[in-house]
Amino acid sequence: MTRLLIVFALLTAAVPALAQAPLPLSLPDAVQRSLERSPRVAEMRAREAAARSTVVARKALAWPTVTAMTGVLRTNHVEEFGVAQPNGQFRVLFPDIPTNYRVRGEMAVPLYTGGRVSALVAAAEAEVRAVEGERRAAGAEIRFETARAYWALATSRGRVEVLEQTMTRNDAWVRDVRARVEAGLLPPNDVLSAEAQRARQSVRLIQARQDAALAEMTLARLIGEPPGRAIALVTAVTEPNAAAAELSETPVETLVARALESRSERAALLDRAAAARSSAEAAAAARAPQVSGVAAIEPARPNARFVPRTDEWRTSWDLGVSLTWPVWDAGRSRAEQAAALAQAEAIGARVREFDELVAIEIRERRMAIATAREALEASAQAVAAASEARRVIEERFAAGVATSTDVLDAQLALLEAELERAELTASLRLAEARLQRAVEAR
Repeated sequence: MTRLLIVFALLTAAVPALAQAPLPLSLPDAVQRSLERSPRVAEMRAREAAARSTVVARKALAWPTVTAMTGVLRTNHVEEFGVAQPNGQFRVLFPDIPTNYRVRGEMAVPLYTGGRVSALVAAAEAEVRAVEGERRAAGAEIRFETARAYWALATSRGRVEVLEQTMTRNDAWVRDVRARVEAGLLPPNDVLSAEAQRARQSVRLIQARQDAALAEMTLARLIGEPPGRAIALVTAVTEPNAAAAELSETPVETLVARALESRSERAALLDRAAAARSSAEAAAAARAPQVSGVAAIEPARPNARFVPRTDEWRTSWDLGVSLTWPVWDAGRSRAEQAAALAQAEAIGARVREFDELVAIEIRERRMAIATAREALEASAQAVAAASEARRVIEERFAAGVATSTDVLDAQLALLEAELERAELTASLRLAEARLQRAVEAR
């Protein structure tokens, strides 16, 4: 029993530790989870389902409709009307039947609509394609937003790591300076200078940890994890992006053409313009004649189509064709047509502006990647130079030919170079994600 209690206690203590274990997360996994739980993507799916239902409703306008109705009518009593027969009998032609029953089944068939139904269906189908494009655009935006949050967290943690390493070096330096002061080799103010620099780096470390916590919460929100859940980044910020590397080597004109062909926002705008033009056609078709056929069967008691009326069920039917031609509607259909065409023209202007912006955006993203790569190479050289300079200064200080201020300056220069390299590395990954977003490459 004692052993069982010990095992139970150990398992109970291990459960919180397991629950708080960091979530290993790669960038592709983060993107996939964000797409699966994104409210924006869910909204686009719902709008797409609504648009598809509209297509079904528009297509149903070309199909026959069947209507069934029934009713009971109670009227006042009337005096019976009739005529006397030669045989002396009285024939009632209009009897007193206060209770009237009626059942009617009717089928209406649209025979000719002037193209209105087909135009409405085309407009609804274009709307479906537009909503699909907006859903793909929302997915691309979610992918970019997730990548940005991922690299923001990586950048913040990189800063924390650099500052923690600097704090370790500063602690060792403070101990060394204090020992030299106690030995009488340095003045007491050198200890204060070292401790002041350590305090400043401590403040920067506290701020960096706060930024990392906020970035972690942002990423957790995107992937559907509760705030405060620890996340372990699997994709290293130094890992090259093969897809972005291929895009950065592709000619700009090719990337622009590819973006104009694949960007979902542009496709959605073109489909919106097509829907507006189809709506204009439907408005114009409203001025065309409409031909429909009607077939009905009507049991009634009494049936007014039979004379004399009798208090019994009798069935009648009718079959006909009707022609409706709106001769004058006060210009309503022409105004609706003009409004739809103007809307299509406005969307066309937006498409032209979009094309111009895409061309500039891709060139800007390419320049940002090239600049980030060059800056990263220079930053690596700066880190190497600053590290070597710090080593030399520390050796000169140990030999007594350099001051502690020189060492502090060298340490600060190394810290700034390391922070700059960490930020430039994440900036390169983010620039690559922006280029992929501009081209809409997966």
